[in-house]
Amino acid sequence: MNDFMSLGIHRLWKDHFVRSINPGSFASSPSLGWKMLDIAGGTGDIAFRLLQHCDTINKSTSSTITISDINPEMLAEGRKRSLVTNYANSPRLDFLLANAEKLDEVPSNSIDLYTVAFGIRNFTNKNMALREAYRVLKPGGVFACLEFSGVTNPLFNAVYKRWSFGAIPLIGQLVAGDRDSYQYLVESIEKFPKQEDFRDMIVDAGFVVPGKGWEDLTGGIAAIHKGIKPVTNG
Repeated sequence: MNDFMSLGIHRLWKDHFVRSINPGSFASSPSLGWKMLDIAGGTGDIAFRLLQHCDTINKSTSSTITISDINPEMLAEGRKRSLVTNYANSPRLDFLLANAEKLDEVPSNSIDLYTVAFGIRNFTNKNMALREAYRVLKPGGVFACLEFSGVTNPLFNAVYKRWSFGAIPLIGQLVAGDRDSYQYLVESIEKFPKQEDFRDMIVDAGFVVPGKGWEDLTGGIAAIHKGIKPVTNG
């Protein structure tokens, strides 16, 4: 689905997302590395990229990540995919079946980096999920989100919406025999808060946002949002 909605470039967005975070770059303790949590990340797309960046760019080979998802089938797919990576059966990689709106299994102030990519728009209560992200992050920890967003150019937006609502459900019906899921996809993107509104939700959860709070990708088809948990407000 992401291939259709991103015009095939979501992998480039994910690569840029990870580079923009630069995980493992300034660990509070080099021997411990970063403790990372990837939410709605069952397939491991982001998690494997984060660990690889820690290792190859920042030599942070002690950094760890937990992949969390509410869907056990997605976690099973992530475990399967991990077997062909350098992190197969590694203590640096863990899997957690959990609801992002109630992360009881994750202690407060325990995470250096919380990521969620193409998942938060599906959360029932996004504000609750943001507050949970704030809770589990250490002071100074980073919340980073990659999500479909609002196209900024009116002409491009009109073309993209015609593609989304006209072509995507039909492609879903023809290719996957599942028009409803693809229809839900485009509608969930349309309903997701636009850049300024989502930035304000992040601030309301307690985070400080760098700069304007987001970075548009490919004219706003997607955006990267970040927030930092203040050091002085544990």
